[in-house]
Amino acid sequence: MGAGEYPPEYNPRVHGPYVPGRFYGKKDIPLGDVKLGEVGSWISRRSFSPQGMFAALSRANWRWAEKYLLVKRGSVAPLVQVCVGLSVFYYFLQYRGHTNHRHTKYH
Repeated sequence: MGAGEYPPEYNPRVHGPYVPGRFYGKKDIPLGDVKLGEVGSWISRRSFSPQGMFAALSRANWRWAEKYLLVKRGSVAPLVQVCVGLSVFYYFLQYRGHTNHRHTKYH
C-alpha cells in the first residue's frame, strides 16, 4: 500500500464506499476488553512500522475531522481543542525556562 492507494484489505463489493477513517483489516479485541495477561500479545499484533503509524494517524485525523469539522452545524469545540493543544505544546517547548524559576524566592 503506497501513498494514494486503497488498503489491500478493502473490497468495494463488501465494504461499499471507501471511508478514510475506517480500519479495513481484521477485527481485534478492543483495548478495554484486554486482560492484563494478554496485553503483550495484543501489543505484538499492532503494526509499528512507519507506514502503519502513518496510517493510524491518518485514520485518527479523518475520524476527528468528520466528528468536529465536517458537520452541518459546527461548534467552537475544534477551535478550543486546537488552542489547548498548541498551549500544551508551547508549555513543553518552554519547559526548560520554567524549571529555571522553580527554586526562586519571590518574597
